[in-house]
Amino acid sequence: MGTYGNAHIVWDWNGTLFHDNDAIIGATNAAFAELGLEPLTLERYRALYCVPVPKFYERLMGRLPTDAEWEVMDETFHRYYAEHRLTCGLTTGATELLAEWRSEGRSQSLLSMYVHEELVPLVRGFGIETHFLRVEGRTGPSGGSKAEHMVRHIRALVGVEPSRTVVIGDAADDAVAARHVGARAVLYTGGSHSRASLEEVGVPVVDTLEEAVAEAERLAA
Repeated sequence: MGTYGNAHIVWDWNGTLFHDNDAIIGATNAAFAELGLEPLTLERYRALYCVPVPKFYERLMGRLPTDAEWEVMDETFHRYYAEHRLTCGLTTGATELLAEWRSEGRSQSLLSMYVHEELVPLVRGFGIETHFLRVEGRTGPSGGSKAEHMVRHIRALVGVEPSRTVVIGDAADDAVAARHVGARAVLYTGGSHSRASLEEVGVPVVDTLEEAVAEAERLAA
């Protein structure tokens, strides 16, 4: 084991390890089209996106969607995304960083709000599943926070201490989830949020996954 043998990273998937911005924006705009809303640019999406997702829609619509509208938009989003994720790949350098962290005797896991049954084969298909102690996606309704999922995830990781754990993600909600379990967080600017919105959270913000891992190593020391 290295100096930081007990250090653990909980990785986010969408917008972090998985570079799926184009599919996310396309799916969001397909969902908006169902209600006659104007399409979003990536810049506007990243400036306004928040969790829970219905609050994001409220920012754009001026009101929360009704239950019926939410169901239509959610179904449309996931149908479109399932089709277009196939053209997406891992973020530059992700495979090498995962392998290096593991080779140094440190542990890592993956927690995503993407549906579990679809996440696992996707991760497996990229040949990176063996780098993780646990790969866990969302079970239950979509649109909520990651915080309670993080509680269950950390509890399931034998020997992992929250105080030596760093969550790496692309959304403010990743930092909220980390704080909820007593872990630290590093936020990556390549995904769903703008740098300005991430910097409001009060945790380290980086522009590459390599920087994120270096910062995680420092925080977990």
